[in-house]
Amino acid sequence: MHIELSGRSDPDARTLVLSAGLGGLGSFWLPQMNALRAAYRVVVYDQRGTGRSADSLPDGYSMQDMADELIALLDRHGIERFDVIGHALGGMIAMQLALDHPQRVERLVLLNGWLQLDAHTRRCFRVRQDLLLNTGVEAYVRAQPLFLYPADWLSEHQDRIEAEDALHTAHFQGMENLLKRLHALMSCDYSTQAARITQPVLLLCSRDDLLVPWICSERLHAALPNATLQQMNWGGHAMSVTDSATFNHHLLTWLQHTERSPETVDMELIWLKP
Repeated sequence: MHIELSGRSDPDARTLVLSAGLGGLGSFWLPQMNALRAAYRVVVYDQRGTGRSADSLPDGYSMQDMADELIALLDRHGIERFDVIGHALGGMIAMQLALDHPQRVERLVLLNGWLQLDAHTRRCFRVRQDLLLNTGVEAYVRAQPLFLYPADWLSEHQDRIEAEDALHTAHFQGMENLLKRLHALMSCDYSTQAARITQPVLLLCSRDDLLVPWICSERLHAALPNATLQQMNWGGHAMSVTDSATFNHHLLTWLQHTERSPETVDMELIWLKP
């Protein structure tokens, strides 16, 4: 799979592994790269079957497969211990890694994640799936920004959205791959395993997320033993793109604070107000 390493290279540098959502592309994290590179070794990658990691996915493809592929990729580059920052599907990969490799995953940041798929999110995914199957790739791609971005941001960035539509259509991951990845995403359920994830976790969500209701992060917060919840009032499902300044501030503040002593920090006192 395609991987890019940047930022600090000294032996003492902590490593951040950034895992995107259903689109799977490492380029999703461009608004965060400059903010993170100064203090961390940063790893981004294109998930199998997407972008520069073109491949045909096998039948029965699962979240376990996605986690196994990522750990094998990190092994090939000698990355032993790391934090994982995951958006939606990428957050599911992060939780699977924390369960399977607790000695290697030090911290997690989960953006607009969930324990098990919310009924509203399931409806949204089914609508997108129907568009793909019944109308085609272009209709699927045109609808995608509606689930990712706030309406006012979309209204102000139409030129950018049209350029992204053309790019995503030209480099579409393939109908079969997308359906397999979507099925894996819709099938995973961490509600009975979350208590085993004892690493420090930052949950970041946006209250105007159309795709994943913010209450899903509240459920995660209640289920994870060592989690901190931070809410943004605006930004949509892709708030790391639409309001990267606010998002990056929350992310860096938490990362810097938990580096000091994650076992003893009482994060609830710090993050009392969203």
